[in-house]
Amino acid sequence: MKRVYNFSAGPAVLPEDVLREAADEMLDYNGTGMSVMEMSHRSKAYEEIITQAEADLRELMNIPDNYKVLFLQGGASLQFAMIPMNLMKNKKADYIITGQWAKKAYKEAQKYGDVRAIASSEDKTFSYIPDCSDLDIDEDADYVYICENNTIYGTKYKELPNTKGKTLVADVSSCFLSEPVDVTKYGIIYGGVQKNIGPAGVVIVIIREDLIPEKTEDYVPTMMQYKIHADNKSLYNTPPAYGIYICGKVFKWLKKMGGLEAMKKHNEEKAAILYDFLDQSKLFKGTVEKKDRSLMNVPFVTGDADLDAKFVKEAKEAGFENLKGHRTVGGMRASIYNAMPTEGVVKLVEFMKKFEAENLK
Repeated sequence: MKRVYNFSAGPAVLPEDVLREAADEMLDYNGTGMSVMEMSHRSKAYEEIITQAEADLRELMNIPDNYKVLFLQGGASLQFAMIPMNLMKNKKADYIITGQWAKKAYKEAQKYGDVRAIASSEDKTFSYIPDCSDLDIDEDADYVYICENNTIYGTKYKELPNTKGKTLVADVSSCFLSEPVDVTKYGIIYGGVQKNIGPAGVVIVIIREDLIPEKTEDYVPTMMQYKIHADNKSLYNTPPAYGIYICGKVFKWLKKMGGLEAMKKHNEEKAAILYDFLDQSKLFKGTVEKKDRSLMNVPFVTGDADLDAKFVKEAKEAGFENLKGHRTVGGMRASIYNAMPTEGVVKLVEFMKKFEAENLK
């Protein structure tokens, strides 16, 4: 069996230990005589799976008791509407635009109230995080919204915005469980799992209980009400059962690896290998301001579109998959999530050095 080094931004690399364990249980989970894929979500066996997954996530993130953990569907993109539908009491919200996903969330929220973009880094192709220490936040804003790690552009908030007492809502899809977080600083912290946690099809929403409205506007569909899912412990309808099962295995793997402090150290060491090379390379260069670099997504370019295409092609032939940058920025991007082994980054840098030697004019 030949495994490639998969640098995809999502769906992305998963821990091999988790994949092997899932493979072993594919036909018979824990003596049930069936796969989790075939199991009723109302069964005792499945109830144990989802309950344990939540317990392990709470332990990993030190989630306080006054926050609900919801395993939902629709990806992060459905939350772009679900958040304003549930949180807009004053029909006002402030958004900080640091990339395509924050921009999409901002546009979606405009359907439900008076939504302002109070800071943006679009002027420099989202290559930095704007200063968020003293923003013009609306006194009546129901919340302030950020995308904490920008998958496409490779930026990450190193300090959370000063929201001046307003609720912070954060999309953490591409940095979920990559480092410790203080959940109490957020009203909602959510993300699609297909980058760092599991297979596509699950979004995890961690929401402070007082933000869950008893009643929403009449137009809000039942499936879009946080209260429905919280009251039913994420089992109001058939959940993405197999995806949640894999997430649960990843939580166990993270605990075995030493938790989020150990993961942060691992990710910092891994990212440094690539960034250190980019900083001294004569052919490749990173596209993000140093102070705002993501540990998860590393975009880089040669400055020549044809050479970029040649690099992506030859890298693929050498066993490095999904290095082509997002269509909106071009170039290359290496996503080096938790499950990417250090060896993968070391080998990538070795290949980049070889490519540079052969192609530097």
